[in-house]
Amino acid sequence: MSLLSNTAVLLGKELRTEFRSRELLTTTFIFILTIIVLFSFTFDPTSDESRRFAPGLFWLAFLFASSLMLQSCFLREQPNDTLSALRLSVSDPFSIFLAKLAANALFLLLTELLLLPFFTVMYNVPVLPVLHWLALVFFLASLGISIAGTALSAISAQARMRELLLPLLMLPLLTPILVASAEATKALLDRAPYVPWAGMGFLTVFDVVFLTAIWLFGEYLLEE
Repeated sequence: MSLLSNTAVLLGKELRTEFRSRELLTTTFIFILTIIVLFSFTFDPTSDESRRFAPGLFWLAFLFASSLMLQSCFLREQPNDTLSALRLSVSDPFSIFLAKLAANALFLLLTELLLLPFFTVMYNVPVLPVLHWLALVFFLASLGISIAGTALSAISAQARMRELLLPLLMLPLLTPILVASAEATKALLDRAPYVPWAGMGFLTVFDVVFLTAIWLFGEYLLEE
């Protein structure tokens, strides 16, 4: 119960901090919207090209946007040595990671859902018949990106070239989950849509494995 209560308190702090400034959400939303609009002019929305390439572009945009969002995940705790205070105030350091990755996953999921109508219009792909499956793919992918990205953010926050290190670490690690997400999205947006169970299973296994790894080794990642 202490883990859940500590996580709830810390998650509330993360949400209040972001919704007061709306810095990360606004920056991420504008960045991805710009990419979606820019690439929409290179495809004929009436052809099958949109269905083939749009999912990959959508998730590629989120890869770069997530690096911007996750960059400040632990950096905001450094000026007043807040991270040390958080470690002293909780009994389990895993609650710090759990709160931050939950907040990051919620921010990514919210951004994806807000951008989905623009994506639908720009690339002329109907999503209402498979909206619930798309929401599941978005949730699993956002959770996976947040789990791995939060851990890498904790590692890179102590590095000298942190702005360069985090994207370099994220690119190879998140490639499998982005490929699976793009393939799953492509299957759902096909003219004959179908549920990509293999992709769903891969995303679920990825989330479980990395969440378990953070639970086991998260305390060491918080060491300065």
